[in-house]
Amino acid sequence: MTSKQSYHVSPSGHYGDFGGAYIPEMLYANVEEIKNKYIEISNEPEFQAEFHQLLKDYVGRPSPLYKANTLSEKYGANIYLKREDLNHTGAHKINNTIGQILLAKRLGKKRIIAETGAGQHGVATATVCALMKLECIVYMGAVDIERQAPNVARMKMLGATVIPAESGSKTLKDATNEAIRDWINNAETTHYIIGSAIGPHPYPDMVTRYQSVISAEIKEQIQEKTGKDYPDYVVACVGGGSNAAGAFYHFLHDDRVQLILAEAAGKGIDTGHSAATSILGTKGIIHGCMTLLMQTPDGQIVEPYSLSAGLDYPGIGPLHAHLITTKRAKVYAATDDEAMQAVLELSAAEGIIPALETAHALAILSKMDLKSEDNVVICLSGRGDKDLNTYLKYIEEHKIEL
Repeated sequence: MTSKQSYHVSPSGHYGDFGGAYIPEMLYANVEEIKNKYIEISNEPEFQAEFHQLLKDYVGRPSPLYKANTLSEKYGANIYLKREDLNHTGAHKINNTIGQILLAKRLGKKRIIAETGAGQHGVATATVCALMKLECIVYMGAVDIERQAPNVARMKMLGATVIPAESGSKTLKDATNEAIRDWINNAETTHYIIGSAIGPHPYPDMVTRYQSVISAEIKEQIQEKTGKDYPDYVVACVGGGSNAAGAFYHFLHDDRVQLILAEAAGKGIDTGHSAATSILGTKGIIHGCMTLLMQTPDGQIVEPYSLSAGLDYPGIGPLHAHLITTKRAKVYAATDDEAMQAVLELSAAEGIIPALETAHALAILSKMDLKSEDNVVICLSGRGDKDLNTYLKYIEEHKIEL
């Protein structure tokens, strides 16, 4: 049961109508070099050996596929959690940063820059830079620096320089803008490790390839547990969408698998305080690619909102935009309150405190029409340590008894 539509990137860097490389001339040489070499370098036996050795011995892969019995009983289906939260650094982000740091070294780059929202990608980038002895600069919105203080401290302990973005909403979009400006000014020496499946081609495809280890493992693990090498559903939260891209990759063309995306509805889709891009967005260009984008009729970006620092992005990865518009993937939106209820539920039910981003994927289970025989895999993309201050503040404000 193979989908006739292609969900892999085209030679021009497009997923259907989305993708491409809309970049300043000063970055053209850098982006072209990456585009022309990333697949060749990534497929070299020496690269593959080093990549997989680090994933095994440094990251701790494969990450477990855990059947959540209490959730399964509540939602009337077999709920499995792909435990990316158990990776070194606490999220899926490390899979991609290891791939890109190995690529950067082979391209002769001595300086690494990154953007981060929730801080997990910043921590993962700082981690691999420390490992490989490369200079690391991380751009982070001033608002996110305040609400993700533990991750800021971790980045600094790992030797990274954290630079606040003070423009706009002072969140992920603005951090990305600052990182791109840096890259333009330091193109010859610097590799930009983008953390999401977003940006100019080849970044969405490159990030997806490095994250595809998630779905490769799911195929083997679900076979071991159920006798079938595919689940009925794969569910993942989406902003830029690297965890979703990795969890979906090996199932993109398998119509037996329903792909489910969870967006951040913030205070409500129609409140003006939301990040539900697929519902509120239209085609536009952001950070080097054509995708679905929250914007005014004259093309000005609408500031997104989410309690989650990793999902308040006004765009969505071009692969996901293609999956959504072709109806290969279905999207549900979860509000801040629904995500917080999912955090508290998983913590009490399974003894696992998830990241706030991840909680949006858990929050939409009640919106899905599940059957008792369904096998549902949720990409548990990150752990909740970084969000404890947000959780405690919410619990206090809403007078929730633990």
